[in-house]
Amino acid sequence: MQLHNFLDRYKQGERDFSHVDLSGASLSGVNLRDIDLTGADLTGANLSWATLSNAKLIGASLRQADMRSAILNAANLNSATLSRAKLGKVDLRLATLQEADLNWAVLQEADLSGANLERAKLDQINLESAKLNSTILIGAELMEANLRRASLISANLSSANLREAHLEEANLREAKLVGTNLTEADLTAAYLRGANLSDANLHRSILAGADLSEAILNGADLSRVNLTGAYLLKATLRKAYLLRAILQDVYLLRADLSEANLRSADLQRADLSGAYLSDATLSEANLVDACLLESHLIRTNLDQAHMTGCCISNWHIEDVDFSKVDCRYVFTRFNYATKKPSDRFPVGRDFQPGELGKQDPEHGKNDPNASTTIEVFLQESPNWEALVFTLAQVQLDCPDLELSIKSYEQLEARYLLRLVSSHFVNAKTLAQRVSELYPEMLRRVTSSRQAMLDLLQIKPRSENVIETVQPPQPTPPPPSPDQRLRMYQEVVKQIQMIILSQTPDQFVDSVQRLLNFLKTQGISTEEIQKSVISQAIVKRARLDPMFQQQLLRWEETAAKAARFSMVGESVRLAIALLWPDLPRK
Repeated sequence: MQLHNFLDRYKQGERDFSHVDLSGASLSGVNLRDIDLTGADLTGANLSWATLSNAKLIGASLRQADMRSAILNAANLNSATLSRAKLGKVDLRLATLQEADLNWAVLQEADLSGANLERAKLDQINLESAKLNSTILIGAELMEANLRRASLISANLSSANLREAHLEEANLREAKLVGTNLTEADLTAAYLRGANLSDANLHRSILAGADLSEAILNGADLSRVNLTGAYLLKATLRKAYLLRAILQDVYLLRADLSEANLRSADLQRADLSGAYLSDATLSEANLVDACLLESHLIRTNLDQAHMTGCCISNWHIEDVDFSKVDCRYVFTRFNYATKKPSDRFPVGRDFQPGELGKQDPEHGKNDPNASTTIEVFLQESPNWEALVFTLAQVQLDCPDLELSIKSYEQLEARYLLRLVSSHFVNAKTLAQRVSELYPEMLRRVTSSRQAMLDLLQIKPRSENVIETVQPPQPTPPPPSPDQRLRMYQEVVKQIQMIILSQTPDQFVDSVQRLLNFLKTQGISTEEIQKSVISQAIVKRARLDPMFQQQLLRWEETAAKAARFSMVGESVRLAIALLWPDLPRK
């Protein structure tokens, strides 16, 4: 058909041009809205800047066509051929391209939001910086596709083939990749927070620096994957396959790795704080300098694992065999002020081969140190009778546990009691249990004290005993440098815990009182104001959307005195750092 004849007929209102031959035609900038080009031949045609909204191009041939900046929103291109077509900055929003052929096509910065590309052929396609938000790509072929910096928020790529695809810095937040083939794909620094990768194949893929926080990877194949420095906070990896995976410096805080296979995985310096590793396989894994703070190891297989330098503070272990573990020493506590492990064990020497796995003869527990220090904070000086019965109740609840008092000291406005357990326990949980039981036990002991004394045949002293006069107590000396350091570290720890558990209007006052206390002891609070408070707020805000809203509410409603206090200024600094990510009306 002659081009001018085609355009005249369109202007006259004709829309059905099915199977028309317009190969090589120049239609740049032409308005062809609502046209029907089903089965048409547009090979090599120039459709740049053309408007084809709601057009029908079912089965059309657009091979090597120039469609740069064309508008094809809501167009129907099912089964169309667009191989090697130029589609840079094209508008394909809500378009349907089911089973379309786009192999080797160029769609840089194109917008395909909400489009349907189910089972489409997209091998070696160039979608760099393209928008594919909520796009349907189920079963699509995307081998060696270029999706660098593409936005695929909430896209559905289930069962798609992305083998050797390039997804560096791509945004796949809450994307669905169930059963997707990502073998040897490059996802360096990709954003996959909340994505569903259940049963996906990520064998030998690269995820260095990627954010997979709260992602679902149940049953996924991550064998030999590179996750160096990746974030997997609260990620779910139940029954995931991580054989020989590289997980150096990875953040797996509170991740669920139940029944996961991490055999021979490299977890050097990995942070597994609060992670669940029940029935997981870590045989021959490298856990050197890893952080297992409050981690749960239940029936975990650690045969031939390397654990030298691990921080095992407050970890929870059940039915774990350490007899074949390679370990020279561990750290039994974590210093929150320096963010480093402390209390090396054993002191002044290394474990003998197999010593970490030796059983405690009396209790049969897997631990050479056979103890945990539990810190209990009391608002008043303890009633020792009530405390003894409190510990007795705890031991009755846990028959294999024995507790003893290690030390007791008075702090500013409260008291610190340190207990020692007969074997490793979760110190945080046990301290909470003691704190909960003590007030009720104090009430019961106070009300029944005389009956208890009569039962034990304890009688008061004779009235003739001369009472000794207590000399006046000397003024306590100022704290030593070591005491000041301990005070500083303890207050920093308390501030971090307060910020993680209270709302802004609550913790501003609480933290301010702690800073005032440090000042009375001659301890500088400048570093805490500059970094500790703001960093703790930013960290919590990035994990807790509700806390972000509380921060904004505080910013709007806080009194002037609170806003311009030492703590208030730190809160406002944190809000400024978070401002691009905060939800706004």
